[in-house]
Amino acid sequence: MCLFGATILVPILLGIDPATTLLFNGIGTLIFLVICQWKVPAYLGSSFVYIAPSLMIIGSYGYGAALTGYIASGVFFLIVALIIYRAGSGWVRLIFPDVVMGSVVTIIGLGLAPTAARYAGLAGDNPDLHYVAISLFTLLFTIICMTLFRGVLKILPILSGIVAGTTLAALTGSFSLEPILNAPWFSIPTLYFPVWSAHAIIIIIPASFVTLVELFGHVQVTGTIIGKDLFKEPGLPRMLIGKGVSSILSGFFGATPNTTYSENIGVLAITRVFSTAIFGGAAVLAILFSFCGKVSVAIRCIPEPVIGGVSLILFGVIAAQGIQMLLNAGIDLSHGRNMVLVSVILIIGVSGTMIDLGPANLEGMSLATLVGVVLNLIFLIADKIGFHGDT
Repeated sequence: MCLFGATILVPILLGIDPATTLLFNGIGTLIFLVICQWKVPAYLGSSFVYIAPSLMIIGSYGYGAALTGYIASGVFFLIVALIIYRAGSGWVRLIFPDVVMGSVVTIIGLGLAPTAARYAGLAGDNPDLHYVAISLFTLLFTIICMTLFRGVLKILPILSGIVAGTTLAALTGSFSLEPILNAPWFSIPTLYFPVWSAHAIIIIIPASFVTLVELFGHVQVTGTIIGKDLFKEPGLPRMLIGKGVSSILSGFFGATPNTTYSENIGVLAITRVFSTAIFGGAAVLAILFSFCGKVSVAIRCIPEPVIGGVSLILFGVIAAQGIQMLLNAGIDLSHGRNMVLVSVILIIGVSGTMIDLGPANLEGMSLATLVGVVLNLIFLIADKIGFHGDT
């Protein structure tokens, strides 16, 4: 349940059936656990990294095009698994250092800020005060759960905020239980099918680089918590294959790409329960929930201002996590190259800069990631030939 509130936000923001995502989150998790020989305690949920590029694609080409990108993302992870199996993983950190990835993660959060503001009713000239009041109450309650409460409410801040905001909306006449009561107990999740789009592939693949580095970090922290070296057993290639196969399957049938969740790591640290069987059970529950019509309708009926309220804090947290990555890595911004990398990535990412590549336009997070990688490679080559410059 700690992952439920966060994972359902992705399909809501993309305008697709949340039941589809729940179904393939569950199936994807089981695939991941089997491929990893039930040795990695993890649940695969919807990745927020893909929201911004997905919204760009959906607005112009439709959701089917985005699915092509999701499938390509899964294939990307299979390719990386093969490369790492043959050549090791050191090259990943070399090409995608913390200074680049921390800046890109910050861009992801900042890039989603307008979406959060729109859902919260704060983007227009004449905001609906009742609408805004619900979104701000949801935001405040979520913040209180994250900072002041203990126990269940602290572990489930997003879900708690959604419940509190929806309750206020119901009390003020903005939410009705009637659609839920009238919904059937059993229903089939909606399936969506891919439509070929080179544009989607070009836009989505940079997001895959981010989730690749994210996976490395999650595996390292999870291994530390459970006292095992997961890089050796079951090994990084298996985990990448599990994630890749899961994302390919999701893309073929209409769900969003799956990724390991940082919330999952928090639960492991708090409960000290490391059994992979529990995560398998959670996956089965997600599959069962996906076939419950009342659950699906209840998710779809969550009021927009409630989504906006939790999005304001959630997307802000994503940006803050990027900054935290820079701090944890000890990135010194007085170093000229670090300052250039962070500055250029941030400005490219939020300025609306766009490059026309013919079959696709690169902008936002995708362009910022590409620019950051290219700049970093230039600096590495400069070091290799003995041109050190600012050190």
